[in-house]
Amino acid sequence: MPELILGPMLRHVGAHDATIWVETDAPCEVVVLGARERTFTVEGHHYGLVCVEGLESGTATPYEVELDGRRVWPEEGSPFPPSLVRTIGNDHRLEILFGSCRVAAPHEPPYTLSADDDERGREVDALWALTRRMVRRPPEEWPHAVLMIGDQVYADEVSPKALARIRATRDTSMPPAEEIANFGEYTWLYRESWSEPTMRWFLANVSSAMLFDDHDVHDDWNISEHWCKRMRQKPWWEDRIVGAFVSYWLYQHLGNLSPAELASDELYAAVRQADDARPILRDFALRSDREAAGTRWSFCRDYGGTRILGIDCRAGRVVTADARRMVEDHEWRWLVERTSGDFDHLLLAMSDPFLLARGVHEFQAWNEAVCDGAWGSLAARWGERVREAVDLDHWASFEHSFRDLAELVRAVAVGERGEAPGSVVALSGDVHNAYLAEVAFPRGTGATSRVWQAVCSPYRNPLSAKERRAQRFGKSKLGEIVGRTLARAARVAPPPLDWRIVDGLYFRNQVGTLELDGREATIRLESVGSWDGRGEPPELEPEFERRLA
Repeated sequence: MPELILGPMLRHVGAHDATIWVETDAPCEVVVLGARERTFTVEGHHYGLVCVEGLESGTATPYEVELDGRRVWPEEGSPFPPSLVRTIGNDHRLEILFGSCRVAAPHEPPYTLSADDDERGREVDALWALTRRMVRRPPEEWPHAVLMIGDQVYADEVSPKALARIRATRDTSMPPAEEIANFGEYTWLYRESWSEPTMRWFLANVSSAMLFDDHDVHDDWNISEHWCKRMRQKPWWEDRIVGAFVSYWLYQHLGNLSPAELASDELYAAVRQADDARPILRDFALRSDREAAGTRWSFCRDYGGTRILGIDCRAGRVVTADARRMVEDHEWRWLVERTSGDFDHLLLAMSDPFLLARGVHEFQAWNEAVCDGAWGSLAARWGERVREAVDLDHWASFEHSFRDLAELVRAVAVGERGEAPGSVVALSGDVHNAYLAEVAFPRGTGATSRVWQAVCSPYRNPLSAKERRAQRFGKSKLGEIVGRTLARAARVAPPPLDWRIVDGLYFRNQVGTLELDGREATIRLESVGSWDGRGEPPELEPEFERRLA
């Protein structure tokens, strides 16, 4: 009889529909709430995405999963509450979690210790701690959705179990050594990350949307043209990038799409019809790596009066030296079109922060100018080494795209693309700290929306003390003066908007929450520390709460 390897995962949820994703150990028929779907096969792995339609809006419906007529979820004797599909209604209350950067490791010492106490320590997973609290509360108090905006898995910092399997199956003295090599090894990472019982129940009950970032593939992925050319010359890179794109499409991207989008997706249709879709997806992965245009990883979701635009600012980059873009032109036009309309709130979810600490922003803008030749060819080569050494690849390092996004946010905030929403909030991760920044436009702009940058990272992968000091310097007044002086010396124009960090920086494992009610919005940040295994695991603790609109 077929067994459930991973899932169920509640992915897209609308007013009347939902999708449920599973991985099984054999081909089978998957049934959820009367909806049926055959699994499809990729390199001996079996996946199903069930589209449940005809649901009533604003309701909570318990669901089970059957494989070939046998119930496999909930598991027999499960200590967790029943799993629910909670459709979007008109009740005005919406709670959305957000954050990024989550390594997989057991929830026991030494992995729950601080890195200062043990080099293997990653402290307590913030999502794991939140789920333990969630199961004690009634369903009407559960969060509706979670945005996992980058680094769901670490291909270059593999989990202990994955590392043991790698060492047992191939020669790690050869590149890529103890990093992920191919699609099969990627599946190990996803299974370990999402199969822990507490997290598995969480993902079965909270609608998830996902974007990838560099560590889903490799540190510094798509940072520059120089980096891409160098990596593509490595003999092991093709299998790595194919595995990254194929596994991302399967485990993350498909669930971002609505049933209507899935029905019109030609690649999805071809995969479902194939005996083994490996050749189809391999060709697709190679094209995705070489050509930014033509493949859209960004997504759009509406929750009542709130629109979420998930912006891919990693895979769709243009890194040609004289035409750098964070988002290629075709996808950018798609995104701009979806900022038109009347929303209570517009949420821009992206892995890399739009607005950094001012000193860090100016330093990155200076570095891009130097790499482009502002100080000559010798300095440009040196600037490229600096760019890769300290990960200078956020929106500030793509000056053209930074200004385009600033102008788009201004147009939304002044009501040029529809009624100005109550808030425009950029939600990001990546930088392994959390903060809230408030945006101010030049006098006379006429903006009526409140505009914010909210960053939450990591879910589980805290920085070392040395790295924390460097981050704090970038936020300091001295760091801002140094960055601004360098940027103006390289003839970088001042940013077209102003912002200040009003809360943060925070460095523990943490999770952000947006609570939306009509045109009102509140943000909350909670964090969790280490655990030595004695007594009960620690609970989430509040860091700050602030009204946004």
